[in-house]
Amino acid sequence: MKINSDPYYHLYNRGNNKDLIFFENQNYAYFLNQFKKYVAPFCEVYSYCLMPNHFHFFIRINDETLFERGIKNFFISYSKAINKKYKRVGSLFQGRYKVSEITSDSYYTTIITYIHQNPVIAGLVKNMEDYKYSSYTAYLSNKETTISKQEVIEWFGGLDSFIDHHKMSLDEQEINKRLKLKLT
Repeated sequence: MKINSDPYYHLYNRGNNKDLIFFENQNYAYFLNQFKKYVAPFCEVYSYCLMPNHFHFFIRINDETLFERGIKNFFISYSKAINKKYKRVGSLFQGRYKVSEITSDSYYTTIITYIHQNPVIAGLVKNMEDYKYSSYTAYLSNKETTISKQEVIEWFGGLDSFIDHHKMSLDEQEINKRLKLKLT
């Protein structure tokens, strides 16, 4: 898919052969730091979730040329570091990253909720606020964040509505059907 400036995208990928891309806690932090260094200057980030074998970001790209260069450097730097540290060879990720353009207001709230609910659906935690590698807790905190928090809160009609919307219980099949998403 050709990426353009200004549209909203769901950016995602998973480990090659569905293998892990994060092996220990420090990998998650390193991944986010590298993302912040190479990719974040060229996009707005609205939500993210890093799962043991895949990741999701909901973003709006500000400059497609610099974004493409930045994301390429990001994946190279992360993969090289992981391969070196864990004495791996070969591809860490399953091909090129994937993007799906998000074109409607209802999808904005759906994709954000889907991303944040991922760890609960996967059985990693019982509550979204307990998962360390998601942007959900940034919305509940007064701490400074690089997430475009205010814009998202406005989409949901306020923080209370944001929290209530996230509490809706949807199973993974229903969410995937609503988003027409395939991680293939």
